[in-house]
Parts: sequence; structure tokens; C-alpha cells
Amino acid sequence: MAFTTLEVQEAEQAIAVQANSEDMFRLGLIYSTDVEDRGPDFVEAHKWFSLAAMMGSNPAKAYQAQLKNEMSSQDVTLALKAARGWLAENRQMVKTAA
Repeated sequence: MAFTTLEVQEAEQAIAVQANSEDMFRLGLIYSTDVEDRGPDFVEAHKWFSLAAMMGSNPAKAYQAQLKNEMSSQDVTLALKAARGWLAENRQMVKTAA
């Protein structure tokens, strides 16, 4: 199942309005499968699963662990760095969502 760029934008806009684990998990699913027939982006998917897991999503924790097994250690490092960067830029929004 391929997702469209519009679906990605809708999920990102929802997170920009209010960070929540459901939308973060949705972005993880989108990026782990396919966007516009470009194939999966495991780094981006892992980033969103990590953030959703941090906010309490148990399914995201499971997907994150499974995805980690399919990624190189360098890609996992990139994903975690991207998640920390997103968190640093959006810390206030995450505090109000918690």
C-alpha cells in the first residue's frame, strides 16, 4: 500500500498542531511502508516510532524494535539523532501534550 504525499502532509500538520502518539505512529507506518512508490524510509519511520513510543504508544515500541532489526546501526543512529532533534525543537508542544 503506497501512501501519498498529501497523507504525509496531513499527518505532519496534525502533529504540528498538537503532538500525539497516534499521529506519530501513523507517520511511522507511512514511512515504513511506502510514500508515492518511492519505497520505505526506515530512518524516518524509526524516528516517528521512537517519538510515539516515548509518548506511551506500545504498538510503536513493537514496530520500532522490529524495524531496528532491519536497519544498519548507522541508520538507527541517524533515526535516533533525528528524533532527538525533533524533540529539542518541539519540547514545549510535547510538554503540553503529556
